[in-house]
Amino acid sequence: MGSINNKRIFTPYHHSPCTRTHQIGALLLVTATFILTRLFDQTLSPCNYSSLLNHDRSSPENLLRISHSGGSLSWPQRGYGSQLSLKIYIYDENEIDGLKSLLYGRDGTISADSCVKGQWGTQVKIHRLLLQSRFRTRKKEEADLFFVPAYVKCVRMMGGLNDKEINQTYVKVLSQMPYFRRSGGRDHIFVFPSGAGAHLFRSWARYINRSIILTPEGDRTDKRDTSAFNTWKDIIIPGNVDDGMTKHGPTLVQPLPLSKRKYLANYLGRAQGKAGRLRLIELANQYPDKLESPDLKFKGSEKLGRMDYFQHLRNAKFCLAPRGESSWTLRFYESFFVECVPVILSDEAEFPFQNVIDYTQISIKLPSTHIGPQLLDYLASIPDEDIEWMIAHGRQIRCLWVYAPESEPCSAMQGILWELQRKVRQFHLSAETFWLHNGSIVNRDLVEFTNWKLPLPLP
Repeated sequence: MGSINNKRIFTPYHHSPCTRTHQIGALLLVTATFILTRLFDQTLSPCNYSSLLNHDRSSPENLLRISHSGGSLSWPQRGYGSQLSLKIYIYDENEIDGLKSLLYGRDGTISADSCVKGQWGTQVKIHRLLLQSRFRTRKKEEADLFFVPAYVKCVRMMGGLNDKEINQTYVKVLSQMPYFRRSGGRDHIFVFPSGAGAHLFRSWARYINRSIILTPEGDRTDKRDTSAFNTWKDIIIPGNVDDGMTKHGPTLVQPLPLSKRKYLANYLGRAQGKAGRLRLIELANQYPDKLESPDLKFKGSEKLGRMDYFQHLRNAKFCLAPRGESSWTLRFYESFFVECVPVILSDEAEFPFQNVIDYTQISIKLPSTHIGPQLLDYLASIPDEDIEWMIAHGRQIRCLWVYAPESEPCSAMQGILWELQRKVRQFHLSAETFWLHNGSIVNRDLVEFTNWKLPLPLP
């Protein structure tokens, strides 16, 4: 038999010979079908972005909708629901032995007002806002989630507890929470507002590795073998921007028009011995007319004041945000309130509400290895029209960085509550809970949940 390559195969049916006219017609039909299909897809597709040059970037349906004024937002229904419907129980400081120490230190001398200031103030603000929330419940049995208040970053910084005491106190507190034991901690919320994340509680991996952690930090593997942040259960929160810049009405400083900004870019921060920051400071020394990086003093008579800091920050088109002791940086959030485009130079940085915000519209992220003259060349090549476009979009979403009451239609708390709603489970399961035919929840000794005795054994 001949090869299949040189032997014609015929069907039982008769066909007309395939002429060149037939071939051309078939080719035209295929081409027309392809073009029409592409046009049809582009018409219906929610992700139809035009070129960056004309800025006609429409928002996909899964992104949040913000009013033109930036004053209100509409969260997408996909994965979130049509409205917020939560019941959150907040543990009272007098309810559990040891909780006061996590809030005010061993002697109870550290005030919440002193802890609400600075970049770690989210630990206080979130607690206070939840206490006033319409989603708060005072009945544990009906709660979807449980909030464990603690100001341990502030308490530690002010000498109220040392690392060993923080660890021991957390374990003591958790052993008095039957609902924590019931779910293995899966429905309990903890705030860790600094770059250390949950590592402030040294035994986090043993006791709260299934709990919901609110933190601005998504990576600490530079100093530890593992990160405490888990993409699927934890929530990245915005850093705490100075209230003087986020309030309604006149702020500490006002943004400058692009034409009046002295520098192309700035970096306002300490070196901290970090390679990326050291390279930026060196770059500023080489190109002082393009990149500002002053020698900042954070204490003593030459300490930089709040207003002075933001006046420096607003004087450039781009605000550079390199990695420091950890991957996140408050400067990213601050830049939106002086309308300076943030340039992220921290490879592992995580950002809030990624399910609904397109960060390519409001910021630039470049590899940290690209710090050098080529970085300044690239930034200088960006037209002012593009910069204004990004600033305008940042102006719309920056309300999501503000820790404001629920009466505000757009705030960080609104975003956090929507993210928490996605964490709610109808059923509470852990390795230490069991159930009987009548629906009773029992422990390993088959003791019903309502009769569990304190302190509870922990993992």
